[in-house]
Parts: sequence; structure tokens; C-alpha cells
Amino acid sequence: MGLSAVHSAAVLGINAYEVRVETHLEGNLPHFVMVGLPEGAVRESKERVQAAIKNSGFIFPLKRITLNLAPADIRKEGAAFDFPIAVGILAASGVLQNTGLEQVTIIGELGLDGSVRPVQGVLPIAVMVARQKNRGLVLPRGNAREAAMARDLKVYPVDTLREALDFLQGHQKIDPFVVDIQSVFTHQVPGAVDFSDVKGQEHVKRALEVAAAGGHNVVMIGPPGSGKTMLAKRLPTILPPMTLQEALEATKIHSVAGLLKPGASLITCRPFRSPHHTISDAGLIGGGTVPRPGEVSLAHHGVLFLDELPEFKKNVLDVMRQPLEDGKVTIARAAISLTYPASFMLAAAMNPCPCGYHTDPNHACQCTGQMIQRYLARISGPLMDRIDIHLDVPAVPYRDLSSTSNGENSQQIRSRVIQARNRQLARFREHPHLYCNARMESRETRQFCRIDRDSHALMRNAIQSLGLSARAYDRILKLARTIADLDGCGEISASHISEAIQYRTLDRLQIL
Repeated sequence: MGLSAVHSAAVLGINAYEVRVETHLEGNLPHFVMVGLPEGAVRESKERVQAAIKNSGFIFPLKRITLNLAPADIRKEGAAFDFPIAVGILAASGVLQNTGLEQVTIIGELGLDGSVRPVQGVLPIAVMVARQKNRGLVLPRGNAREAAMARDLKVYPVDTLREALDFLQGHQKIDPFVVDIQSVFTHQVPGAVDFSDVKGQEHVKRALEVAAAGGHNVVMIGPPGSGKTMLAKRLPTILPPMTLQEALEATKIHSVAGLLKPGASLITCRPFRSPHHTISDAGLIGGGTVPRPGEVSLAHHGVLFLDELPEFKKNVLDVMRQPLEDGKVTIARAAISLTYPASFMLAAAMNPCPCGYHTDPNHACQCTGQMIQRYLARISGPLMDRIDIHLDVPAVPYRDLSSTSNGENSQQIRSRVIQARNRQLARFREHPHLYCNARMESRETRQFCRIDRDSHALMRNAIQSLGLSARAYDRILKLARTIADLDGCGEISASHISEAIQYRTLDRLQIL
């Protein structure tokens, strides 16, 4: 009779928890029982483990093998338990002698030949193990760079099961894998897109600069070919660089979703996600039988671009209200509730009418007023209320298209955005939950967006004569605060209010 325990780990949401792989061997009748709510690939691990042990030159014990994955009340998914299960069986059978298994956590998938293969969700596991002092992480070599992003953690990469056993028994030395986190973080590949590529549309560029400076959501309305998608793709290039903490958070989400490129260890550029309008609500906010992060979480600390906004299903758009408001998504199931971070900038694009040419002077619109109203009504008022900037994007005139001069590049615009963000951080130093103007609640808006008599008169006139809705009032104040920050002004003036009003097209036209 033999008994062993191996430390492993699994991911729940984007955080990891410890799993203790307990193995018990007895009797002489071969049988394999696994308990602890194993699912899918975990149940299939028996065949992979048996073949890997034999092809690594070891004898698979012909006994009754009972495996328990504790805690036993949480479902286990994935192939990352192959490696610790194999080690546990060899330890319980006496092949692996007293090796100090208490000092390491083991994860990895096994090939039938005994090779150790990379798995998903390594960074959250590495962060969890790093909190447990004096504990190392033994894992596939292909995951070593990602795991090394966790500070104060000894990462031991292996290629085969036999190599791992030699290391655990002290017969082979493996140096901990080390990465200079700061150098990885500061090394960014130059972007393939730049604002200097965009011809004309200077007022649109200005509006996107305001959006980036204050973290404001934006919707662009214009005919086909006016450059809405081209502009949206360049929005991440003018956002402030990611901090190391933001990079780690974004990397954890992409690691859990299995979207990290081979050899990649850290996401250093702000994500840009652009799902197709046929996406489901589970695909957008996350979910599934085994919950996975959706597009709103994959865009965490970056930009979520929804092209052809009215073409999205109404229920899909409405589920975005919570993440737009709270910066997170909660997915509730009968047995579990998970929360994924989802703090992103929403950039949306839409045509002004079904045919797209309602505002284009060069093409005749074939749509009736009722058709236009029905088309725009696909976007609910509560969702549009969460979008600060409504922006007209007209067709580009020929003189701009044929111009050989280039406008400002992304780096020049980004420098002004960074200065404006720094002013906001200084202003919000006693409000650590705030990092940009768009995140202000009503109380903070009243505190930081005070306006003078002339601005009050302008706002009153705008609401009464231009038909601006009452719900637009706070949005205009926040926008004006951001415009003042870009100008380096401590106080909001009437000129800032005037510009902010211009960014509320849909309210002004009374089409919602």
C-alpha cells in the first residue's frame, strides 16, 4: 500500500487555487478510480499518464489506484493535471523516493511519449504559487517565460517526465528560469498603424484625442468609406502606455483564454478587440458551460470596437451595460459565480441610416424617415447614455485624399494625452478608484467639474434650444473637464463647454 500527495493548481475565473493530487495504491487487482469532480480531459488523463509512464522507462503499478483532486467540490477541467498525477503515482509506488514534493507545485500536460507539454492559464497559477513562500513551480518549458513574470518565484522548466523525476530526486540540477521583467515590459514592438496614415478628418482626430485623454466611450456615425474603422484601429496607439500592473492583468485574462502567442510572456500593448456583429451574448461578456472570458474582458485596459453597431442583436448590446458601468462582468451559474475584469474603452461605428448615405452629400439616401428611426432605435437609450462622445464622420473630400502632407503622428497625440491623464491622476490622488474623467460618478462630477456663470448660461441655452437631454448634462461636464485638461487649464471655461456640446450629435439631432 502506498500514499502520496502532490501540489498542483487550477484556474477559476482569472485567479488560481491550489489543488492537492492525492494518490492511494493498494491490492493486486488493476483498477483506476479518480474522484474530485474531474471533467473532460481530466478523466481522459488515465490513458495519457499510463502511456507516458511506460514510455519514460518506468513500470506502471498493477494495483488499485485511487486519485483524489482536492478540494473535491470544485469541478476540474483541462489537461494540466497529467503531470502531477503521473508524479503522484510514481511517488506512491516507491519509484520516486523522499524528494521534498511539499516544496514544489507541478502542472503540465503529458504526451504519450513522456514529453511535458504547455498548458493554458499559467500566469495566474504562477502568481498564486509566488504568494506561498519557499515554493517552486515545475512546469513545461514552453510555459517558463510566462510563469517567470510572477515576482519572487523559482520556475523550473522541464521537457520530459524522466527529466522531472531526476530533478525531484536530486539526480539532475535545473537552474531556475529567470526573465528581466522590466526589459520585457519596456520592449514594445512598433505598431503597424499610426494616425499619420489618416487623411483629413482633423475634427474626428481631435475628438478621439479627447476620448483617449478622458477614457470616454465614443460612437462614430458616418457613411461607408469615411474612415471610421481606420480611425478606431488607431485609437490604442494614442492611449497612455500600460503600467506593469495593467500588463499583468491583461496577460492573465489572455492566458486563461488560451490566446497568448507561443513564446509570449507579457502583453505590453493595449488590446484591441473587434468582434463580428453576429457574436452571441456569451461570446461578448463571457460564459459557456465552462465559463471563459468574453470580448469585453479580453479588451481589459484596451479598446473594444463594435463596427456596424445597430447590426448587433439588441440583447447582446444590452448585456454590456454592467461592464460599461462597473468595469467588471459577473457570470452566475447554479454551482458557481465568477467575476472577470472588463475595464475598457468602447469605440463603436455605425451608418446614419440603413443604406448608409443619409449624411453623404455625394450619394442619394433611399431611406424614409421611419426606416431611419427604426434603424437607430436598435440601440437602446440606456446603452447610448453610457457613450460620452457622439461623433459625425463625414465622407473625406478629394482634396484631402490626394494630399501628400501627413498629419500628426500617434506619438505626438499620445504625449498630450499622457499629460492630460497625469493632471487627472493628480486631481484624483484622494480617490484611488478613479484614473480618468470618464469614471467619475455624480458626486465627483459636482466636485471637480464646477463651471462659471457664462458656462452655466451656455449649458442652459444648449439644453433648452438645441434639445439636449437632461441625461447629457453630466456627460458634457466630464467632456469639458477633459478638454480643459488637454488645454492645461484648471478651470472649465465656456469654450470647453461649447466644444463638449459638439460631441453630443445624437442628443442634438433628437434621434434617440
